[in-house]
Amino acid sequence: MSSDLHAASFGNAAAAYERGRPPYPAQAVAWAVPSQARRVLDLGAGTGKLTRILLAAGFEVDAVEPSPEMRDQLAVSAGQASIFEGTGEHVPLPDASVDAVVCAQAWHWVDPARAVPEMARVLRPGGTLSLIWNIRDHTEPWVAALDDVLHRHTRQEIDTAPPIGGAFGEPEHTEFRWRHTLNRAELLDMVTSRSYVILLSETDRRTLLDGVLELADTYGLGDEFDLPYVTRCTRARLR
Repeated sequence: MSSDLHAASFGNAAAAYERGRPPYPAQAVAWAVPSQARRVLDLGAGTGKLTRILLAAGFEVDAVEPSPEMRDQLAVSAGQASIFEGTGEHVPLPDASVDAVVCAQAWHWVDPARAVPEMARVLRPGGTLSLIWNIRDHTEPWVAALDDVLHRHTRQEIDTAPPIGGAFGEPEHTEFRWRHTLNRAELLDMVTSRSYVILLSETDRRTLLDGVLELADTYGLGDEFDLPYVTRCTRARLR
């Protein structure tokens, strides 16, 4: 199944994405965005999970998102941002217009050969490109078991320390471990907002969700529990 089809699928689950996906830890955002930055591009902003954190930190934010359903959610959750339709390969902003670009949970959907020059175009000299991924922490036994359930259908391997190159200097990498509190309904929303789950047949999706609930019972997860994450970050400065 094509990556374009997977990437385009999220609009069908925008509400579940907003309910079930975790935010990003403040320390990761502080590492990703220089404190002296004023205007930040949130690329692939989705429903505004990162956008809201950037706004709360006092940045002016341009949020670029290709999905109209995601942009509708974004307008509700982060209406103070300037919201645009666009992609990593085509950003509707002027040259040298932002101090930093942050792409959270979305860089694996872009074509780097086209997106890297586009990031260099919109950044001011010395600006920073940062990439962020929330990855479930598989060292926790129940999380490893959850991934086994999810990957009965497909496994998407993501390079969370990708090369950047082009006009950018050598990338730096770091990670942050943290825990996100959610309930069972939000766990199911997290699952149903995955691109490969969105594209399953209704029968296969129901079977998968039943397996997730069975796992929650097996591991004694209560009505509310913590899901551990590792947030992996890459940043590179425009030379």
